[in-house]
Amino acid sequence: MRKTRPTGMLAFTIVCVGQVFSLLGTTMSGFALAIWAWEVTGQATALALVGFFAFAPTVLVSPFAGALVDRWNRKLVMILSDLAAGVSTVAVLLLFSTGNLQIWHLFVTGMFTGAFQAFHFPAYSAAVTTMVSKEHYGRASGMLSLAQNVSTILAPVLAAILLGVIGLPGVLGIDIATFLFAICLVLLVHVPKPQVTEEGKKGKGSFWKESFYGFRYIFERPSLLSLQLVFFSINLIATFSFTLLAPMILARTSNDVIVLGTVQSAAGVGGVIGSLLMSAWGGPKRRVNGILAGMALASTLGILLTGVGQGVIIWAVASFLGFFFIPIINGSNQAIWQAKVAPDVQGRVFATRLLIAQISAPLSMLLAGPLADRVFEPSMKTDGSLAPMFGTVLGVGPGAGMALMFVITGVLGAIVSVAAYAFPVVRNAEDILPDHSPKAAPSS
Repeated sequence: MRKTRPTGMLAFTIVCVGQVFSLLGTTMSGFALAIWAWEVTGQATALALVGFFAFAPTVLVSPFAGALVDRWNRKLVMILSDLAAGVSTVAVLLLFSTGNLQIWHLFVTGMFTGAFQAFHFPAYSAAVTTMVSKEHYGRASGMLSLAQNVSTILAPVLAAILLGVIGLPGVLGIDIATFLFAICLVLLVHVPKPQVTEEGKKGKGSFWKESFYGFRYIFERPSLLSLQLVFFSINLIATFSFTLLAPMILARTSNDVIVLGTVQSAAGVGGVIGSLLMSAWGGPKRRVNGILAGMALASTLGILLTGVGQGVIIWAVASFLGFFFIPIINGSNQAIWQAKVAPDVQGRVFATRLLIAQISAPLSMLLAGPLADRVFEPSMKTDGSLAPMFGTVLGVGPGAGMALMFVITGVLGAIVSVAAYAFPVVRNAEDILPDHSPKAAPSS
């Protein structure tokens, strides 16, 4: 008798377990490489460029990745996106082990991983829609956030400890083992193919037509476009702070990696608790409230408070609070899109959605380092031009300029979040947009 592969919520749970381990290894190696890059260069710009070259290809390749996700077997795409990250880690390990690793190598491997990472979000998001029922979309998003944030708790502290025991090669080796484990679990489960719908038939055509179908789909629905423009604005603002977190803390603590690991782990704890809440609760009835109110709270209690803090306790509390709201924000948004967009076009539409929301982030990554190194850090030295105005609250010296950037971005993020309520096309998006029909299109 042939054994059947796990399906439904069980299959999705198995995939999530694999992602916990894969993301743990990836986050550990990312933390370890950030420490290596800071020790080699001592500049925020170098760390920002590592993030830029890893992230920019993800955004730029997204429309083409989305078209291929809808054309190809989604399970295969999920495996390939994980496999690419492992190949990059192997390359970095070989370069370091032979004494040849340079900072620009991280730019190249980051670009390679980022290009394949463009397939990860649409493939996993679209697969969720076919694996679980509609009422569990919010919980499923919470579980994926849980997988991500469990790794954020453990990875920084583990990496900080393991760097002193097994070094960078050992941490990279663990990353390779975890992604192989994750791929094996994906191979175990059944990922259903989506039914063909009328929307899916309308979007069929050449590769180029399908690649840009997501833009047409979203631009024809102003509420979906407006929601993503809110994320565009928030990501433009918040990415400054995410990019500068590690260099700010390292600068203010004389390169104390344990403090950095503690703060990042606190962020992971907040994310896990937020994910658990989202998994059990499913999010607010009005999903838009989960998005906008969550953004306002994350901006003030997370980003702004991090800038004001000058020690590990405040930084840890702020990171906890900021990341607590992220699963609620993203889970609420994900539930809206999964309910409103037909499953067989979600690869293309979700990839375009990612591009619109996050194309602003690479710009922030490019600007964050130079602004910190050349403008804000010099201005917040003891004799700097901004020190008399902000030094009493934020302190002066190394890291104080980056702390001021946190304060500015926290305030701007809160303003954008609250202001979005003034637009009915955003505020009433769930009422304006109809749910997609599960009825399949007739065969031609």
